[in-house]
Amino acid sequence: MRAVLQRVQRASVTVEGHPTGRIGAGLLAFVAVAEGDGPADLEYVASKIRDVRIFPDAEGRMNRSVADTGGAVLVVSQFTLMGDVRNGRRPGFTAAAAPEVARRTYEALVERLRQSGLPVETGVFQSHMDVELVNDGPVTILLDSRRLF
Repeated sequence: MRAVLQRVQRASVTVEGHPTGRIGAGLLAFVAVAEGDGPADLEYVASKIRDVRIFPDAEGRMNRSVADTGGAVLVVSQFTLMGDVRNGRRPGFTAAAAPEVARRTYEALVERLRQSGLPVETGVFQSHMDVELVNDGPVTILLDSRRLF
């Protein structure tokens, strides 16, 4: 499982002109599910989203998590994070999980984050989405449950 975390002042998702998710300060998490991802991958990414310390403390150091700040998380499915362009110019997506498997895992991740006490909003799985955000910092963190980077 891969995720791109962006610390945001605010973020929102719209599908066909209708808002589906909106948060104030917190994290925007773009998430892709890989073929073969299991419970350990889900737990790794969920714990990182909840506990990664990328928010400033009183001294301005990145020492607080989204949970510590009372922030929210906007989770957006983005299978293109599995795109591989090492061979040619058109991305290959063979590493991505099949849509029905990816949907179940994505929904389980969202539920896991909610169970951890975080306010969570989402986009719409397998939809064309317009995502707006105000990046704070900017701060962007890459996650890969298989620790490839």
